[in-house]
Amino acid sequence: MNKNKIIIFSWTAVFLWLVLIFYLSSQPAVQSDGLSKKVTKVIIENVGKVVPLAGETSTTTDLVEHFNHLVRKYAHFTLYFVLGILVMNGFRQSGVIGWRGFLFSLVFCMLYAASDEVHQVFVPGRGAQITDVFIDSFGAFVGIWIYDKGRFFFMHSTS
Repeated sequence: MNKNKIIIFSWTAVFLWLVLIFYLSSQPAVQSDGLSKKVTKVIIENVGKVVPLAGETSTTTDLVEHFNHLVRKYAHFTLYFVLGILVMNGFRQSGVIGWRGFLFSLVFCMLYAASDEVHQVFVPGRGAQITDVFIDSFGAFVGIWIYDKGRFFFMHSTS
């Protein structure tokens, strides 16, 4: 694949991921909460197959209520972790490397996280939370860091 196609493919992946984040943030609170509770329930049921749930922990419904907030925050982290990797790759493929690539990727992700929270102010039942911007930014930072260090590791391990 030639370099221009790789660049276009890399930034298309970023764009599609941004669209996914925007779509998820556009869901009204009731719909968003319902989706995260379904995910939380699947996690609890699968963990329950491996680690028996203690009798005093009540029902799956109680556990879903208890862990739903945590799952939502992990979802924020994970979405922006992937975004960080994709953006870092996009900049790298475009020739922006080293500390500039790292910094530009992080700033890009942080600005999108902040704009995403502002967007949620206009969605029924949703609101902006600065803690979500911090979680999103940290997820992006970890993704960017792993991409950067992983490339370094693989470049030197194949030599």
